[in-house]
Amino acid sequence: MLSTLESLLKLARDRKDNPINGSYTNKLLSDKSLSKAKVLEEINELIDAVEKDVNKTHEAADVFYHLIMYLEANNIKIEDVMSELDKRKKWVTTIIIFLQKF
Repeated sequence: MLSTLESLLKLARDRKDNPINGSYTNKLLSDKSLSKAKVLEEINELIDAVEKDVNKTHEAADVFYHLIMYLEANNIKIEDVMSELDKRKKWVTTIIIFLQKF
């Protein structure tokens, strides 16, 4: 399951290093305004799909794809995002343990 996300991330990084002319992925990676607009558009489409209970998985996949391209276009490494999430998890766990003492 996560191998699909890893493959998508590898694709994004490979396309940054070895652009393919006319590639949609390369357009997103090189045009930050387009990438931002697509993330916002796809998030709105996902929200609409959830509210209407249609195409949810399709729209969620679009969000993942466009978000990964946006992060890569802006040099935000998914590894750093995962590290931040891990820190938050540890912080929340620490707070819960602390509060349980009272």
